[in-house]
Amino acid sequence: MKPCIKSLAVVCWGWLTVGAAFAAETDIKATSTGWTAMAAREEIKPLFRYEPKAGRAGREAFIIAGDNREGTSGWWQKTFPVEGSKTYRFGAWRKVEGVTSPRQSGLARVLWRDAKGNSVKRDERTVGRYQHGSKATAEPEYPTDKATDAAGWTEVSDTYEAPAQAREAIVELHYRWGHGGAITWSDVSLTPVAYQPRIVRLAAIHYRPESGRTPAEKREQFAPLIAKAADQKADLVVLPETLTYYKTGLTYADAAEPVPGSSTDYFGQLAKKHDLYIVAGLLERDQHLIYNVAVLLAPDGSLAGKYRKVCLPRGEWMGGVQPGHEYPVFDTRFGKLGMMVCYDGFFPEVARELTNRGAEVIAFPVWGCNPMLAAARACENHVYLVSSTYSDPSALWMPTAVFNHAGDRLVEAKEWGDVVVAEVDLNKRLHWASLGDFKVELQRQRP
Repeated sequence: MKPCIKSLAVVCWGWLTVGAAFAAETDIKATSTGWTAMAAREEIKPLFRYEPKAGRAGREAFIIAGDNREGTSGWWQKTFPVEGSKTYRFGAWRKVEGVTSPRQSGLARVLWRDAKGNSVKRDERTVGRYQHGSKATAEPEYPTDKATDAAGWTEVSDTYEAPAQAREAIVELHYRWGHGGAITWSDVSLTPVAYQPRIVRLAAIHYRPESGRTPAEKREQFAPLIAKAADQKADLVVLPETLTYYKTGLTYADAAEPVPGSSTDYFGQLAKKHDLYIVAGLLERDQHLIYNVAVLLAPDGSLAGKYRKVCLPRGEWMGGVQPGHEYPVFDTRFGKLGMMVCYDGFFPEVARELTNRGAEVIAFPVWGCNPMLAAARACENHVYLVSSTYSDPSALWMPTAVFNHAGDRLVEAKEWGDVVVAEVDLNKRLHWASLGDFKVELQRQRP
């Protein structure tokens, strides 16, 4: 047995043998701070302990421990006063020992209630094409895990707008589905803050570079369209897949170039000129290997990153293209950006891996794809998806479009040469009836 697990088992056994007097004293100490130990059923209730100075930086600690029985679950609970329609930031720090899945077991919840402790309704009525006709109940909020510090404390936090009818917020600090192990919560707060929107203008170009026979001639055709997007104050412009290869007559290998290389230099200059991000689909040569890639050029003209297409159709792997195997997500000045390419859209794993790593927007250079699958990738992950395609709109196949969290098309190209732009607020949450903010549920509930 590992020393940390062995010592934890001793601690848990010690807690099991503590008399009723100590348990009552612990309850009194916690209750004096407004916190109560809770469980859905008494027979699965774990061990609770309140320590005034055992938390982060010597602050108070709320400890929940398993007792080596499978499935013990419980939470600390406290009610905070709030004002309806005001914005609040929830913050807490969590440390775990001997817990298999901290993201699943160590969650916090915020529940909105009226002055009598009853559930309240959401203020908004619309959540996309599948909207119910009336306002939905305000479901619990699930603050997300942030960074972990050197001492092992993980920040759990998020910002919320309280529903107009809300007068109370019940905060819960959980340990779910325990066996052994323990979770310690510390520095718990719910404080009013000013709402800070994160507005970003997402653009996609619908264009086939029909003329020209060289990669340089192909890429240069996109310059006036990027300028058109800049005129509409775009923050991100997405171009189509393998644009320097399209109708050149070259093989994949002959059209490929190093990354960084001449094409990334060219698009980097345009990104700097227009002060925006550009995602372009290219073919990369890395020694003897060829990759289908999406590259990200930053507003300072630098190559901010690349993504190598993971899922390859038979024409590509038979043509000597190599699959990638990484799912990078990049920090931009508007938020976290992931990229995927064409055939990736037929498989749920790529978009899910990007979302697991924090992607809020996915850029999607694509030759063609089933549009229902593109909508599904946006909907099932609650991300904005920005596609740039070679498909003719009359074919009813993959559009050049911006998809929202519900899988709806916010904007959609109709003609060749169209530049479509959608303005979105990355801090605005989508709430579904009976589910609430499903995007944060993904972290806590996905397998």
